[in-house]
Parts: sequence; C-alpha cells; structure tokens
Amino acid sequence: MSKVEIYTKGHCPYCHRAKALLAQKGVAFDEIPIDGDSKLRQVMIDRANGGYTVPQIFINDTHVGGCDDLFALESQQKLDALLAQ
Repeated sequence: MSKVEIYTKGHCPYCHRAKALLAQKGVAFDEIPIDGDSKLRQVMIDRANGGYTVPQIFINDTHVGGCDDLFALESQQKLDALLAQ
C-alpha cells in the first residue's frame, strides 16, 4: 500500500473532505496538522512547490495537490492506481 501524507488544519472543511475520501477507500494516511506551527507550515510549502493552502496531499512522496485534485483523480479513475503503488 502507498504512503499517504496529508497536511491539515483542524477547522478546514476541505481537509475533512479529503480525509473522508481516503478513509472511505480504506487508505491509511499520516495526518500532519500545521495549526500554529510555522516551521511545519514552511516544510509543507517547500514540499508542495509553493502550495500554501491546506490540505496538501502526498502519495509516495509525490505531491498530488489539494482536495479538489484528489477528487479529480478519483473522478478520472486514477486515484486507485496511485494508491496501489
């Protein structure tokens, strides 16, 4: 199974939505909350090539993007293949 990491904030509805999709698919993921942690937020921005909104999602250390990007992969039937690697 793939290594999935998701940078989140507690109050973010897009974070909750992305986590719900992953949970629905039975995918284990590491949640990295960045609330109030400027150093961790900068790590996220660096890894996401400047992406500063949450969530920022990585599958096997490859930046997937945010919630909309995750759902786009799902609607294009490409998410399962990424998760199976």
